[in-house]
Amino acid sequence: MQDWTSVLAAVRVGGWVIYPLTILAILAVAIAFERAYVFLRFGQMPGTLPDTHEIAAPGSALDWAGRLKDASSQNAFRRMSAPWTPDPSVPLWLREAKAQSVASQIERDMSKGFWVLETIVTAAPLLGLLGTIVGMMHSFQLFGGDGLVDPGGVTGGVAQSLVATAIGLVVALFALFAFNYFSRRLERLMDELESFANARLSEIRLATSPAGAQP
Repeated sequence: MQDWTSVLAAVRVGGWVIYPLTILAILAVAIAFERAYVFLRFGQMPGTLPDTHEIAAPGSALDWAGRLKDASSQNAFRRMSAPWTPDPSVPLWLREAKAQSVASQIERDMSKGFWVLETIVTAAPLLGLLGTIVGMMHSFQLFGGDGLVDPGGVTGGVAQSLVATAIGLVVALFALFAFNYFSRRLERLMDELESFANARLSEIRLATSPAGAQP
């Protein structure tokens, strides 16, 4: 309890810069939790899919749409399966174009909020530096022609500088770790979707090739 009291006291010393830093911290935490939910809910391969690399043999009845029917409509793999539904009237080039469009849309949807985290990584240390400058200016203003006027005020200004800098760095580090983690998650998801799409493309090519045609 005493530790928390000390932390709150230090935050109060930080001055007005603490308020925008608090807003940035709340934004970073909210985006991190929201993106964690999105990736867990819509970015996971459903358990009904054995392997995104699996290729059905020509003539087999591997129903990918049926395996994905229980997944959420916003699930990335269910969305990616739409262009590969068995419809002989749709040419292969159009399926590939649709798959690329779906992949781009999934990437945009899953990366929402990333730019805010990236901005916080840059803005938080700058706000902390601004607090440092304001605190030091406050300290130097206490020096008059007759020498030191208020030693306590000088100490408070230095404390304000250090607290603002520390909080700015903490907020920036949290946003940086969150941004890097979710960026890596997105890269892995896009790689899995690419493997899934390539496997479905190979199935269609095998089914339409003379060697894969049924007698």
